[in-house]
Amino acid sequence: MKKIRIAQIGTGHDHAPAAIQTLKNQSDLYELVGFAIVPEDSLNTQTASYENNKAFYEGVPQMTVEEILNDSSLDAVCIETEDRALTKYAILAAQKGFHIQMDKPGGISGEEFDTLIDLVKQKNLVFHTGYMYRYNPAVLQLKQDIADGRLGEILSVEAQMNCNHVLEKRDWLGNYPGGMLYYLGCHMIDLVYSIMGEPQKVVPLSCSSGVGSTTAQDFGMVAFEYPHGVSFAKSTAIEVGGFERRQLVVVGTKGTVELQPFEWFDAEHPEIHVAQTTGIRECFSENWHEKGAVRTSEVHGRYIAMFRMFAEYVRGNKQNPFSYEYERALHKLLLKSCAADLEK
Repeated sequence: MKKIRIAQIGTGHDHAPAAIQTLKNQSDLYELVGFAIVPEDSLNTQTASYENNKAFYEGVPQMTVEEILNDSSLDAVCIETEDRALTKYAILAAQKGFHIQMDKPGGISGEEFDTLIDLVKQKNLVFHTGYMYRYNPAVLQLKQDIADGRLGEILSVEAQMNCNHVLEKRDWLGNYPGGMLYYLGCHMIDLVYSIMGEPQKVVPLSCSSGVGSTTAQDFGMVAFEYPHGVSFAKSTAIEVGGFERRQLVVVGTKGTVELQPFEWFDAEHPEIHVAQTTGIRECFSENWHEKGAVRTSEVHGRYIAMFRMFAEYVRGNKQNPFSYEYERALHKLLLKSCAADLEK
């Protein structure tokens, strides 16, 4: 089967090194033509700069953006610029008719994101965003259980994704409305929205911890009101041990499922790119002292399934379950959650 010819635009997103490495590893699916550095990449210097991650790009030709956009032999483009520029370069790629894998969450302009969605929809292009938890096997099983009615009527979802970032990284969050909620909380908002749908009310709660003199909103949180309760998404950049407490809890009338730690890197499996496992606790008993069944998911690659599914969508073998309108509505909900101006 013919390989998908793809190039990567941008090196400034935190997931850019993982994206290029995954494309290299999946040489059975992709022919990686090259990558381009864009001016906006320099805005994120703390973790994602090309200079700090050169090893990931070894063996991949460096090109200009113009060379990539003018290569009519390409099938798809992977957009991995610094967050603010994602939508800008995705629009340029869509105008050329390329299928698009764009990292999350899609820029800070609601109007620009609308333009992108209208364009990919008009051209019938695959538009796939880098919410890698959509492919976490524990999440997939949980969503299937919900669809099958195993948890009963869903009352609430609690989702959090925390870290303990250095001051420089927390100051960088000040470039975005909602700060940490925009940067990483978008993953959790995606999970809440995909399970609960559109909320009746959105209550932004992000703030600055002020620790280390930062003024950025490094404590991100939003509450969503639904008919049967309140769900929330939380993402902080100043929680010691926060990575291990990444958590998703779904509460239904028949049972509760908790994923925690939502992800934990497994260093014993270096052959799997960014190997991780998920802790799972399921409780379906009304006994107050019931601890529930506890197990751990199989080891899986954080980005492997995501890029393999993108290939399936590009080839037309499968339909992307996350529609154009889902992505549009999710982005609007993210901006509302971050108290951003949707008209910008």
